[in-house]
Amino acid sequence: MYEDAQFLMDMGERIAKRRKELNLTQEQLAESINLSLQSISCIELGKKAIRPQNLVNLCNTLNISTDYILTGKKEVKQLEGVFKKLAVLSESDYTMVENLVEHLYKNSKK
Repeated sequence: MYEDAQFLMDMGERIAKRRKELNLTQEQLAESINLSLQSISCIELGKKAIRPQNLVNLCNTLNISTDYILTGKKEVKQLEGVFKKLAVLSESDYTMVENLVEHLYKNSKK
């Protein structure tokens, strides 16, 4: 039971984060996918699950993958903005970022 509740809370957090990144209100998101404001609020708080078709509509509206919403794993498409920024860094700055990413990656495997 706890795992299900945590899963819904994590998923809701990812939805809310992405909605905020796009400067959308809960009301705007609800309207765009034909759900009530209360439904969006409950989904973001992890109090309510989202139906599969509504999840697909939500992900299309937020321009994000269902995998990310469900699992938190990002696809290459989601990282394109970061790739573009990395491409313009100086060699030393790029190396610094690369070292930081390597450090974080190693720590995530522990």
